[in-house]
Amino acid sequence: MSWTLKVRDRFSAAHFLREYQGKCEKIHGHTFQVEVEVDVSELDAAGLGIDFAVLKAGLAEILPDHTLLNDVYPFNPSAENLARCFYEDLKSRFPVRAVTVWESEDARATYAEDR
Repeated sequence: MSWTLKVRDRFSAAHFLREYQGKCEKIHGHTFQVEVEVDVSELDAAGLGIDFAVLKAGLAEILPDHTLLNDVYPFNPSAENLARCFYEDLKSRFPVRAVTVWESEDARATYAEDR
């Protein structure tokens, strides 16, 4: 028996993509959405796998709100790289299954380690 829990949060930031030819090579911004999926196999006495408030607080701690992402990270801040970075930041505290980063309502990247 197992459950997958999901929480989502947002942050606003600017970035530009190095080594890219097109509109995104210029500085621009997004209101990013980030979804974290965790797997749990047991529930506590209250019937919770992980308290959503605890999971949401952990996610909120790592989101780089109102920043220029290129100044925050040593990598090219694509949605793919951000999803991997957030996954790695959270996996030491939570049983993370996957992290998805949306740059818009119809463009997203999901990172999960190979199983």
